[in-house]
Amino acid sequence: MAKKKPQPAPTEPPIDEVEASRAPLMDHLVELRTRMTHSLIAIGVLFCGLWFVTDTVLSFLLTPLGDAAHRAGRPLDELFVAQTTAPLEMLFVKLKLAFVMALAIGFPYVAYQIYAFVAPGLYKNERSAIMPFLFVMPPLFAAGAALVYFYVMPAFMDLSFSQELTGVNVKAVYVPKVKEYYELVISLLMCFGFAFQLPVVMALLSMAGVLQTSFLRKGRKYALLIIFVVAAVVTPPDPFSQFVLGLPLYLLYESGIIVAALIERARKRREEAEAKREEAEARREAAEEARRRAAAAASAPPSGTIPAGE
Repeated sequence: MAKKKPQPAPTEPPIDEVEASRAPLMDHLVELRTRMTHSLIAIGVLFCGLWFVTDTVLSFLLTPLGDAAHRAGRPLDELFVAQTTAPLEMLFVKLKLAFVMALAIGFPYVAYQIYAFVAPGLYKNERSAIMPFLFVMPPLFAAGAALVYFYVMPAFMDLSFSQELTGVNVKAVYVPKVKEYYELVISLLMCFGFAFQLPVVMALLSMAGVLQTSFLRKGRKYALLIIFVVAAVVTPPDPFSQFVLGLPLYLLYESGIIVAALIERARKRREEAEAKREEAEARREAAEEARRRAAAAASAPPSGTIPAGE
């Protein structure tokens, strides 16, 4: 009769690797939710505070239009007659303006929350390299917005008033609508402000190794074409506005190439220093190993001798 095979001793069930890894994942998700909550709260607080200054900001944004109307020869009592053609139109304009201002002012804080979330996974030199970009982004956004306010909008308004018809039998006078004017101003401010972040994006991609300086230099003509196509899409349909956005963007593209080249050069020097350090460490270990072998060979008895006591 055949013997029964011995049954293996009961063992503990294997640890579920997926379950074991769920806790760190949940910690990351909780932290991400916390960072997002802080960002939303900051945007909400800014929105509530900025709501009380929307009238002042709206009057400030009307300045390019009023100046252009004055240059066009409109009487003082007809400098600006805004039209509202929908119920609560001004309310929605103020809500949108307050939200856009809160988003623009709170963007550095949101960017910091994103940085704080990913910082634990970065090396110390990577964290120190990213921090300066958080301080560069707000001035770049302000520069783009200032370009819109002081150059693009006055030129666009002058062009609009120059197209009026004042003939004998026909008269076409430019009377802007509140919603259309403010949406145009807000859209241009946001487009120019974020477009001026191009060097930061290029530098970060270069730092991550996604973009190479040689690729950026070879793609200059394609970048120039894309920049002016984007400028034609996001700006009013006149060559001046497209040129005013396209030229700074191309200059920013060139500055991004310079920053990317500096980053690559620093990375190359760091890699060369690391390689030299590893080579010196390898030589030191080889020399130490050679000394140990020499010491072992010196302490070993000569071949052919009989140890004492035998």
